[in-house]
Amino acid sequence: MLTRKQLELLDFIQKRVARDGVPPSFDEMKDALDLRSKSGIHRLITALEERGFIRRLAHRARAIEIVKLPEAMEKPGFKPKVIEGDRKAPPKGAMPVHADVMELPVMGRIAAGVPIEAISEVSHHVAVPGSMLSGRGQHYALEVKGDSMIEAGINDGDVVVIREQTTADNGDIVVALVEGHEATLKRFRRRGHMIALEAANPAYETRVLPEDHVKVQGKLVGLIRSY
Repeated sequence: MLTRKQLELLDFIQKRVARDGVPPSFDEMKDALDLRSKSGIHRLITALEERGFIRRLAHRARAIEIVKLPEAMEKPGFKPKVIEGDRKAPPKGAMPVHADVMELPVMGRIAAGVPIEAISEVSHHVAVPGSMLSGRGQHYALEVKGDSMIEAGINDGDVVVIREQTTADNGDIVVALVEGHEATLKRFRRRGHMIALEAANPAYETRVLPEDHVKVQGKLVGLIRSY
């Protein structure tokens, strides 16, 4: 069974898609259900997905497949429909819809402490606000393991959002590949032909390495924390 709010959201999405051909934004969903924040909408969407009424499509902004409807909402001729948040042009008269959420692959764990073996296999996906994805380029997520960056507000168990890039400015927090096989999350500093990887915890020493021993694989652009 669905809660009243879950049913209201499913009904609202279905009606808006039938009317406009595009989904409502998360702000529109929030306003329609009289909720205070979009986090409530995220929880409702997750609940609908877990109950098999909708399916979110990975790597596509706000793409939702309506799998089924409750009996009270069923209509003759109903067919599952993919809701596209990135279609090139909305139907005539429809307001532009901007992507609020993106699905990113979580590529395993990254050490915020002693470097661990680099991990490059996708373990699962995580939904992040589109506003968190700064600039162009590919993005991915990593789960933090360790406490060496706590004074930068990065705790053990947090998920960090990384933009793929191979360069960094002094002071950037980066994913650094050390000697080709160890990955770590640290603050980047260039010292002549040496690279300093600084922790944000006085219990950890700064590592200073020849520049050819360190490869930047991405820059921190966001953080997700579960309570």
